[in-house]
Order: sequence, then structure tokens, then C-alpha cells
Amino acid sequence: MRAVNGTIRKNRRKKILKRAKGFRGGRRKLFRTAKDAIMKSDVWAYRDRKQKKRNFRSLWIVRINAACREEGISYSKFIDAINKSEITLNRKSLSEIAIRQPEAFKEIVKKAKAVLS
Repeated sequence: MRAVNGTIRKNRRKKILKRAKGFRGGRRKLFRTAKDAIMKSDVWAYRDRKQKKRNFRSLWIVRINAACREEGISYSKFIDAINKSEITLNRKSLSEIAIRQPEAFKEIVKKAKAVLS
């Protein structure tokens, strides 16, 4: 009797098709197409894990800038003053403070303005 790798082949295909769940059309149902789609999606996932960090940083900067403008200071001057005053808050935490605790953010801006003048 000839061995044809039946279960191994089936398991390999099943693994790929399981990962292709949620795709549309043949990309979900056909092994060869699904395999290509999975490979491409892995490439995009790798790329987007890097881009996610950039996107969030720019989001935090936009939020801080908006909060700073309400207090009458530009983002770049605010960051410069923060660094000179040795306040060691990163952009993520500054953004969260600006959104959730506006009074605390006003105090930080006040300290920053004191350093500039």
C-alpha cells in the first residue's frame, strides 16, 4: 500500500483555510488562493505593526497641540519648555492628561510657560 500523506496534507490545508476565515470569495474557500491571501495579509500585518506606532504618536501630538492652543501656546514651544523644565512625561501620557484631566494639563502648561519667560 502506498502512503500519500493524507492527514498531513489535510491538516496543512485546514490550517491555512482556518486562517483565511472572514476573507471574501475564493480567498476563503480555495486553498491556493487562500494561501496567497494569507501570505499577503502577513506582510501587511508586519508593516502595520510598525505603522501603528507612528500613527499613535501623531495622534498624541495632534491632541496635545489642540490642548496647548486652547492655553495659548504652540506645541513646539510647549515641548521645548517641558524638556527644559525637566518634566519627564511622554507624549502618550500628556495626551491622556489633556483629554481626561484638563485642569492638571493647565498646571503643566503653566509650569512650561514659566520656564519660557
